[in-house]
Amino acid sequence: MRQIVEDAPAKINLSLRVIGRRADGYHELQSLVVFAQAGDRVGAEAAGALTLDLQGPFAAALGADPDNLVLRAARLLRERTGTRAGARLTLEKNLPVASGIGGGSADAAAGLRALVRLWGVDPGATALGEMAAALGADVPVCLDARPAMMWGTGTNIASLDALPRFHLVLVNPGVALATAEVFRVLAAPPLAHAPEAPALPSFATLDELTGWLAGVANDLEAPARALAPEIGTVLTALAASAGCRLARMSGSGATCFGIYADEAAAETAAAAIARAHPGWWTVACGVSDCG
Repeated sequence: MRQIVEDAPAKINLSLRVIGRRADGYHELQSLVVFAQAGDRVGAEAAGALTLDLQGPFAAALGADPDNLVLRAARLLRERTGTRAGARLTLEKNLPVASGIGGGSADAAAGLRALVRLWGVDPGATALGEMAAALGADVPVCLDARPAMMWGTGTNIASLDALPRFHLVLVNPGVALATAEVFRVLAAPPLAHAPEAPALPSFATLDELTGWLAGVANDLEAPARALAPEIGTVLTALAASAGCRLARMSGSGATCFGIYADEAAAETAAAAIARAHPGWWTVACGVSDCG
């Protein structure tokens, strides 16, 4: 039986500014995001009903959640396109859960892409984007999974030209953080007026990229560290590793990343960190559409 397989790469917030809290309770954000060459995988094959099989090292953390985002994406696509087809879905969960790297959002986006192919439906880019937005703020940017600047609540997305080539080391200390709790601790001020769209940056070299990032922080890092001090230990380990150009937390945490100029430097750093901290999740990887 034919199985459609889609990668669900980790979404990394290289920068994340919280502009303020809107009247509806949502937050206005600005973020430069890239997608790691590491992540989950979603498979889909024809079946009479909609089912989901969880596999992989972090499958147990999801349990048998009947409201998993992959199933929600499948139900929504079926509802919006009018198809009655089913699917046996498989989620290979390789990314830590609730870790600030968009795992659930990437899974939902991969599920949409897989089922569009399996069911032979074509809702169109606009409708597919609307479905993604209905599933979660980070799902739209995960549909294309390319370097982008995103702002507003996540639905404003501008793809960026290929960034200079670099590699990442991703590290999670085994701490799950609820995004809502991190925003609660941040206590962002209410917006005085609607912010303008950000200028789109362009980087010819890795030095230009890391120089720009040095001036644009992740505003959620401080509140996340207040909730999970282990994040500070991870950042110290990354920053001290040979070849690390920048160490920062992604999203609402607790996963952190280090930027390295090449694969060898990233692999060496990841191996050293894994030896020193065997209980941490540590992965070296490339970045899609860079170089």
